[in-house]
Amino acid sequence: MTYTTQMDAARQGLITREMEQVAAKEGIVAATIRDWVAAGRVAIPANKRHRSLDACGIGTGLRTKINVNLGISKDCYDIEQEMAKVRRALELRADAIMDLSSFGKTAEFRAGLLALSPAAVGTVPIYDAIGFYDKELQEIRAEEFLEVVERHAADGVDFMTIHAGLNRDMVEKFKRNPRLTHIVSRGGSLLYAWMELNGSENPFYEHFDKILEICREYDVTLSLGDALRPGCIQDATDACQIQELITLGELTRRAWERNVQVMIEGPGHMKIDEIAANVTLQKRLCHGAPFYVLGPLVTDVAPGYDHITSAIGGAIAAAAGADFLCYVTPAEHLRLPTLADMEEGIMASRIAAHAGDLAKGLPGAAEWDRRMSQARVALDWESMFDLALDPAKARRYREESRPEHEDSCTMCGKICAMRTMNQLLKGGATL
Repeated sequence: MTYTTQMDAARQGLITREMEQVAAKEGIVAATIRDWVAAGRVAIPANKRHRSLDACGIGTGLRTKINVNLGISKDCYDIEQEMAKVRRALELRADAIMDLSSFGKTAEFRAGLLALSPAAVGTVPIYDAIGFYDKELQEIRAEEFLEVVERHAADGVDFMTIHAGLNRDMVEKFKRNPRLTHIVSRGGSLLYAWMELNGSENPFYEHFDKILEICREYDVTLSLGDALRPGCIQDATDACQIQELITLGELTRRAWERNVQVMIEGPGHMKIDEIAANVTLQKRLCHGAPFYVLGPLVTDVAPGYDHITSAIGGAIAAAAGADFLCYVTPAEHLRLPTLADMEEGIMASRIAAHAGDLAKGLPGAAEWDRRMSQARVALDWESMFDLALDPAKARRYREESRPEHEDSCTMCGKICAMRTMNQLLKGGATL
């Protein structure tokens, strides 16, 4: 039997190599993965041309995954530096990497990324269109936007952010419902400008069937972008955000009818007490499709620390059912992230994802923490390092400040609670 996409195979009852890879990583039988892909609750981004891919699954019942954003820009055009980030992101076990390049030799960077990365690779084609055609935004034709989508698919990109929910009706709704920070999605703002300048419909919405044909041919997963995500606390959960979400739910059904896999992108900036309700709303309106969130950032006043504001929101979102966290670095809102910024963002996002998995009760999540606790009570430093999310940092901190007593650290020394209790419970003298 032949199939066009992972969803097509699943609906035919087939188990693909990619489904087997996901099953092995998650500790779930492959037939269950197949059934979840068939229903749309799990997506396996796996372009047929991404030869180096080691597939991962994203969706309900699986570990919360994290994405790392990279890419070259006009002000920071250093392909080698971005490739160094790719290598480090893979070392730190990022599940996916998005190339957000917006200037210059984007194809060269994308080819290098796809050749190197076993993690899923995503792009936002509209970012590339302006540089690729070397035209003013207004001059780009609708069919040219679609040509960039096809070029990225042919290159081997596994998932693409397509802002198809921002149609003419949504533009009018946006005008009737003013926001403090307007449209903060880069792709959304570009499309809004293009639509207004040309008096035309969003080409990604108008020609959505053509996009589905491209995605089906190469098995590209659609990441339906939230052009109207809130860019500040005040704009969260407003009429524009929710109306776009309804449209994304309709587009999800259209994609599934063509056996195209879908993820839904979500907010954004949002108060803590709104996050769980937003996850529930997305899952309901978008029929259980995997939910991919940027943060959410739970306050607007922490530039330089937005990896923390994002991790707080990401943990809450993951616990409530979000499936995929887009990392945020300390450089958010300020500059292109450095390698060090990226590392901090990845670790903050991985902590949030695991915290969410603990709350979800995913098999194996609590066992990891139990083993760390066993190592701590035994004062087994090597096991603690091995179990740590970042073993190198944990080991470095220990080495930088050696204690007098090896069964303690320099915080507590001989009055370490673990040391005291171990000695007492073994019947020995303390202190």
